[in-house]
Amino acid sequence: MQGFRRSLATLLGATIGLVVIGVIVRATDSGMGCPDWPLCYGQIIPPVDDYKAWLEWIHRAAAAFIGLVTLIVVALALRSLKGRRSLQGASLALLVLVIFQAWLGRQTVLEFNSGQSVTAHLATAMAFVGLQVWVLARSGYPERLNGILEARGAVIAPIIAAGSIYALLMFGSNVTGTDTGLLYPDWPLMGGTVFPPVTELSTPHIVHRYATGIVGLILISALWIVRREPGSPRLTARLLTAAIGLFLVQCLIGALQIFTKLAPWTQTLHVAIATFIWILVVGAAAIALLEARRANSGSGDREGRATRGGTTRSTLSAYIALTKPRIVELLLITTVPAMFLAAQGVPPLTLVLCTLIGGTLSAASANVFNCIVDADIDQQMTRTAGRPLVTGEISTGAALLFASVLGAASFLFLAATTTLMAAFISLLAIGFYVLIYTLILKRSTPQNIVIGGAAGALPPVIGWAAVTGDVSLAPILLFALVFYWTPPHFWALALRIGPDYAAAGVPMLPVTAGPAETARQIWLYTILLVVMSLMLWLVAGMGAVYLAVAVALGAVFLLRAWRLRSEVLGDGLLRGATRLYRFSITYLTVLFAAIAIDAILPL
Repeated sequence: MQGFRRSLATLLGATIGLVVIGVIVRATDSGMGCPDWPLCYGQIIPPVDDYKAWLEWIHRAAAAFIGLVTLIVVALALRSLKGRRSLQGASLALLVLVIFQAWLGRQTVLEFNSGQSVTAHLATAMAFVGLQVWVLARSGYPERLNGILEARGAVIAPIIAAGSIYALLMFGSNVTGTDTGLLYPDWPLMGGTVFPPVTELSTPHIVHRYATGIVGLILISALWIVRREPGSPRLTARLLTAAIGLFLVQCLIGALQIFTKLAPWTQTLHVAIATFIWILVVGAAAIALLEARRANSGSGDREGRATRGGTTRSTLSAYIALTKPRIVELLLITTVPAMFLAAQGVPPLTLVLCTLIGGTLSAASANVFNCIVDADIDQQMTRTAGRPLVTGEISTGAALLFASVLGAASFLFLAATTTLMAAFISLLAIGFYVLIYTLILKRSTPQNIVIGGAAGALPPVIGWAAVTGDVSLAPILLFALVFYWTPPHFWALALRIGPDYAAAGVPMLPVTAGPAETARQIWLYTILLVVMSLMLWLVAGMGAVYLAVAVALGAVFLLRAWRLRSEVLGDGLLRGATRLYRFSITYLTVLFAAIAIDAILPL
């Protein structure tokens, strides 16, 4: 095992060196120093007097060395690690990534260092690094580890943080690939403003700046969650702390890139530090997962009852149930009309379909993470006691993998088929819903659904960004419309199932403030909702169809919310809350349908 670990550590160090060399090649414009592949000007050794060719040749030679070390790692795993199938399989996966990366290097040369090929090349390199970190961490634990019985913040927060860092790496690579690094000569402002005009040229740079701030907050939130949770691994907290420290240094290096006009040394340092941040956060996530599994060692009986077998059809149904399809459907209702409004007509149907697929994956990922964190709450509530993680139809580990794959797929799919801005907002929605709402707010404040509702209000912004690539005042108003709709909608439901929340210890407003205050808050938020719907008509230039629907439905909503205030006891309360809850769904559906109709047939 020691020989395997030493070889793996050598591979990781060499890979970091290769990434640095690759940045130097890019920063010195030496990517086409050898215009052919795998030879250089048809020779094994490049021309003596061409330093760009030598830089590219050194890059290729380092890559060949890494391929050789990877083969050694695989050989050691197959020969020396009998019975360690997880490590053997992961080592073979490393070899597959090396081969794929070599092919991508060839394509990068043949495509003359195009932006897409450069981003794909870095994406694969970072996946290669991340897998090495996982294998190195996994090799320090026994082969036989029980599955995870529960995954709370100490496990999920580092995973979300790792995904956000990976996305930020891709955003940065896209800036490099599109040569927009010096689009704005100032920092932290962009052209003297926080909100510069969003165009096809400026989008990569703007998204990278915005994403940096958001990812920084995600890292800080992840560390806070890990430190707050009893029994969380100390090493995970230390790695996240180190990552945040490097992240602050990275921001300063980003500023230096602007002020030094992308001097090669700043570019090299920027990517090198980004790679170390990635290693630290992946390490934190790996340790959190492995420690959660080791904590379950010796409890095989519990693990044996954690999941129960079923038919393929029932298992598939259980996975679908984890995604909360009804909530996903409701979110998508707000996405398509926003796309119609952004396009001022019917957008391309392929774009609509791709946005719906990406949005579904994003919302599903957030919902599965939510089910994992709230499994203990769901077990105590009648409404949720039949969810797959409670009944044991799906294991926590399988659900964790499912949620992670859905989240990664949503980001990559939206980035590839729609716009970078839409992909960024989808990532923000997952991070906010899981970290801020589920892990921080839900169990700590009765205002949880108010603040947490921001995540559910982002789908129309995603739809708008998928069409235009930017975010203007109109999608912000659409966001506000759903944001103010969420409290009346959810609190009406909470009034019906208040005893469930009380039994589970969740401080929803009906539990902490009582029915009368909840009804009053519903009334106040309904007023804000109706006002926001009329503001959208004024600002976005909506037509008569939308105005008529907004006024009519708003009046009904106000009337029902007012009546609920006088029905705060007994059966009247339950009937009024049920009617308001059901009407709120109709309200949102019909109002957004009116937005789409107005965009197609303006009157």
